Amino acid sequence: MYVAIVAAIFGQALLFGSMLVLGYAGVVWCVFHLFVTKCEEPVLLLQFGESYGLYQAGVRRWLPRIKPWSPIEGGGHGARP
Repeated sequence: MYVAIVAAIFGQALLFGSMLVLGYAGVVWCVFHLFVTKCEEPVLLLQFGESYGLYQAGVRRWLPRIKPWSPIEGGGHGARP
C-alpha cells in the first residue's frame, strides 16, 4: 500500500511536471519509511519473533524480489535495501 501511494504521487508529479509534487512524494516516502522501520517492524518482531526475523531477512522492504521467497530457503543474504 505504501509503495502504491508513493507511486501514485510520483505519477502525478510526472503528469503535471511539478517539482513541488515530486518533493511531496519524497516527503511522503520518508514518513512511510520512518513509520515502517520505527513503529511497524518492531511490533511485528515482538509479535512473531524469530519467524518474522527470517521473513525480514528474505524479503525486501520496498522492492519486490525477482524470485519468490520461501521460508524453507532461510535467510535473504542482505535483502534489506
